Order: sequence, then structure tokens, then C-alpha cells
Amino acid sequence: MMNGLRPNGHRSHQQQQEKQSCSFQMPLHYPRYKKSDYESMPEWKLDCLLSQYGLSVSGDISHKRNFAMGAFLWPSQNS
Repeated sequence: MMNGLRPNGHRSHQQQQEKQSCSFQMPLHYPRYKKSDYESMPEWKLDCLLSQYGLSVSGDISHKRNFAMGAFLWPSQNS
């Protein structure tokens, strides 16, 4: 390898990973809350849940609840 490049001109996957830095890591599991859970969830818990998925939502608690339900509930669960 010349200058860290493969013969095809690309860097190896390991070298690319070493150079990338990211503070966000997607959680392994999708949230398993029901609509009723979101409707009664305290604001601090909504904020924590949304931030775990890299979502920053401003607004009142009603707006955050609606956003979370739209993001995490399947359409059949949302009615």
C-alpha cells in the first residue's frame, strides 16, 4: 500500500474508521412503548429517549409527545 491507499486508490476500512470520530451511536433496540406510555411519559424521560436517538426536539411537552409517537409508533399503533 502506498500512502495508506490500496491499489484501487481507496483507504482500508480500518484506516477510515480510525479517522472518523462520532459521538452519536444509535441504540441497538427500537423503543417498545405504547401510545398510552408516551401520553403519560414525563418530559425528562421524553427528552432522554429522544436524545438517545439523536433527536433534539424543542417545544412544549405536548409537541414532544406527538413527535415521539410519530417517530416511534407504527401507524397501526398510533390510533
